[in-house]
Amino acid sequence: MGSHSQPEIIPPHKPAVRFEISDQQLEYLASLLDDVFTIPGTKLRFGLDPVVGLIPGLGDFITGFMSFLIIYGAWQRGLPRVTMARMFTNIAIDTLLGIIPVAGDAFDVVWKSNRMNYNLLMRSKSGVRASHTLQDWLFLIALALGMVALVVIPIMVTVWIIRWVIWG
Repeated sequence: MGSHSQPEIIPPHKPAVRFEISDQQLEYLASLLDDVFTIPGTKLRFGLDPVVGLIPGLGDFITGFMSFLIIYGAWQRGLPRVTMARMFTNIAIDTLLGIIPVAGDAFDVVWKSNRMNYNLLMRSKSGVRASHTLQDWLFLIALALGMVALVVIPIMVTVWIIRWVIWG
């Protein structure tokens, strides 16, 4: 008399697609920006950061964005905020000194902020994915806004110098 009904099977909720960056991709990015090339006959290595940095304004924007990807990778892995702040400081030094024509690009060859940040990430990696709190999101947004400021400031300085040179 009784009919046995089958329970309804509900598929699991698919998480939102996130932009995940692997350790290998971050290592490749750090190498590409800081040490992919060698000056023949020397041990001096450099990457695209000082080369692209030769393009006034735009070069700093491109390398600043690419450098931020390593901080984003650190944030994804739930690294401590102090580590991400150190990473941001490395990029800030690189960007602010990078606005000095030629000398700033020479500094980029030596400073290697992306390699330093990748090494910080690997030393600090917890291996446990953290669920991000509102404070974590706000911290990431603050770092991103700081990066935008670091990129915009050199562009503004470049424009100001060009206007000063042209119009006196």
